[in-house]
Amino acid sequence: MSSKQLKEIFTGKITNWKEVGGKDEKIVLVNRAQGSGTRFTFGQNVLDGKSAKTSQEQDDNGAVQKIVGQTPGAISYLAFSYTQGNAASKIKTISVDKVKPTDKNVADNKWKIWAYEHMYTTKNPSKDTKKYIDFVKSDDMKKTTKKLGYIPMSDMKVQKDDQNKVTKLDK
Repeated sequence: MSSKQLKEIFTGKITNWKEVGGKDEKIVLVNRAQGSGTRFTFGQNVLDGKSAKTSQEQDDNGAVQKIVGQTPGAISYLAFSYTQGNAASKIKTISVDKVKPTDKNVADNKWKIWAYEHMYTTKNPSKDTKKYIDFVKSDDMKKTTKKLGYIPMSDMKVQKDDQNKVTKLDK
């Protein structure tokens, strides 16, 4: 599927899977709720400021995963962690512009639909806060991060700023 087709599906211009080479079946949109970080990321990276077509909205990725897995013709977007493991066995990920949604493709920005999880602290964090940050950046936590279906920051080859501009990291 092309990024243009994906955008046209979520803005309501394409409404049947046969329009994108699939079977003659109505497309059922499932959006994340307004205010969701997942929805914001999808809108910023796919919809280019256009509004998603009104559809059912779900408050969490787990509900979206379940509904898409049980509903013929359904399509949505999820955090990577919900596209892996046993619970994801009833859903299928799709390539966009011939790029598969993999950790490697996110890390080098071949897969364009991604965002960071964030942690914030004061300008001068306490000793305990610094210890916690060191723990989060540790090799043990890197392994845990991967087990949870996320990509450790140390694996990223690019970075995104708050304007969604991507630049290569010097490593």
